[in-house]
Amino acid sequence: MSTTSTSLAGQRIAALLDDNSFVEIGALVTARATDFNMKQNETPADGVITGYGVIDGNLVYVYSQDASVMNGSVGEMHAKKIVGLYDLAMKTGAPVIGLIDSAGLRLQEATDALSAFGSIYLKQTLASGVIPQITAVFGNCGGGLAMIPTLTDFTFMESKKAKLFVNTPNSLEGNEISKCDTSSADFQSTKSGIVDFAGEEAEILSKIRELVTMLPANNEDNDAYAECTDDLNRATAELANCVGDTALALATISDNNMFFEVKGAYAKDMVTGFIRLNGMTVGAVANRTEVYNADGEVVEKFDAVLSVKGCYKAADFVQFCDAFEIPVLSLTNTKGFEATKDSEKGIAHAVAKLTYAFANASVPKVNVIIGKAFGSAYVAMNSKSIGADITMAFADAQIGMMDAKLASKIMYEGQGAEVIEEKAKEYAELQNSVNSAARRGYVDQIIEASDTRKYVIGAFEMLFTKKEDRPGKKHGTV
Repeated sequence: MSTTSTSLAGQRIAALLDDNSFVEIGALVTARATDFNMKQNETPADGVITGYGVIDGNLVYVYSQDASVMNGSVGEMHAKKIVGLYDLAMKTGAPVIGLIDSAGLRLQEATDALSAFGSIYLKQTLASGVIPQITAVFGNCGGGLAMIPTLTDFTFMESKKAKLFVNTPNSLEGNEISKCDTSSADFQSTKSGIVDFAGEEAEILSKIRELVTMLPANNEDNDAYAECTDDLNRATAELANCVGDTALALATISDNNMFFEVKGAYAKDMVTGFIRLNGMTVGAVANRTEVYNADGEVVEKFDAVLSVKGCYKAADFVQFCDAFEIPVLSLTNTKGFEATKDSEKGIAHAVAKLTYAFANASVPKVNVIIGKAFGSAYVAMNSKSIGADITMAFADAQIGMMDAKLASKIMYEGQGAEVIEEKAKEYAELQNSVNSAARRGYVDQIIEASDTRKYVIGAFEMLFTKKEDRPGKKHGTV
C-alpha cells in the first residue's frame, strides 16, 4: 500500500507539486535483505517515495525519503528506486528534486548499501550539466549521504530540525554541538556555502517551485522564459544608489523586480542569482560592498575586493549557467584582491577558477562596470579581454591599473605632495577614466545608471543567437 498520502514524505511531495499531479512509481518495492532480523521488518516503498509530477506545468521527478520506514535509511532497493528515477529524468530531460530525511547508510545491508550509495553518486555525476538537480534537507543527512546534496546544483535546508554533516559536531576534535553546531542550516549556509536557502519547510517548498519555473528543463531545451509584463525601457533612477548593494541593483533592473538569489548567506561580498530580462532567465554575478536591511540602513560593509569564497561562489554559478545555456550578466566593482595572510593561501587559485569560469563560458556574456574596475581583479570579473561580448560602464566608473593617487605615488616616489597630486589627476584622466577605456575599445557603451535595464535587455536580445567555436577537448583542467 502506498504511503504517499499518509506519510510526511508524501505530504511534502503533495505540497511541492501542482495539485493532484503526482504519479508514484515503485510503490510496492520492499527490501530484499533478510539478515539481522530484516525479514521481520516491513519496509513500505523501502523508505523512499518516487515518482513524477508538475510544477506550474513543468515536468519534474521527485523522490522523498520516509523517515518512518527504518529511519529513511538507504539500502539496495531504496537506491535502486532513486537511480531508476534518474534514468527516466535523463531520458525525458527534466529536473530531479530530492527531499532528504534519512539516517544514512542502512547498516543491515552493509556492502549492498555501500554499492547503493555509489550507484546514486554515479547517476548524479552523469546527470550533472544535463538536467537541473535540486535537493532539500528536512531531517538528517549525514556521512556519505551528505555527498548527495553536494553533488546537486541547488540545496535547500530546513532551518531548525535539519542536520547536514559528514562528521557529527561532537566527533570533531575540540568541539561539541553546543559550542559549534557544524551540522546546522546556519553553519552550512553561512560557513560552508553548501546550502542556497535555509528556512521553514513551507518556505523551502515555495522557493523550489519558484526556482524550477526559472530554470530550463535540461541542457538542450532552454525554455526558461515567461511573458514580460514590465516596461522594457523602464528607467530606474534609484539604481545609482544601489551600487553598493548589488542584490538590490539586480532586483531593480529585473522584470517586475524579481531576483532569485542563491547562496545569499555565504560570501556576501559576491552576489549570485537569477533575474528575468524581457521574460528570459539570466544568471547574474555582482561585486557587493554594502548590505542594506528592509529599512534602507547599511548593516554590513565589505571592501571592494575579490575574496576567496566570493570567487568560488561566482565560478560555480557561472559554470552552472554555461552548462544550461543561461546568459550571464555581471556587475563589476572591484579594486583588487583580498589581502590577508589567510586569504593568501587560496586567493590565486580562487581567482583562477573565476577567470576560467568566465573565459570558458560560451553563453552570451554582458558586463556592466558600475564602480571601480582596477587591475587583474577587474580582468577576472568578466572583462572584455577574457570574453565578455558586450561591456558597458556607468559614466562615473573608473577603469585602469590602480587608484590614480597610488599610481602617482609609485611613479613619482620622493617628489612633493603637489607633484603627486597633479600627476594623480593627470593619471586619472588619461588612464583611469571610462572615456579612456572606451577610446581603446575596452568599453562598448557608456550609459547612465538609470538606463541600465534597457541597454542590457538590448544586448542580450542581440546576442540571443550567439554561437562560439572552441578548441576540441574532453574538458579543461582548472
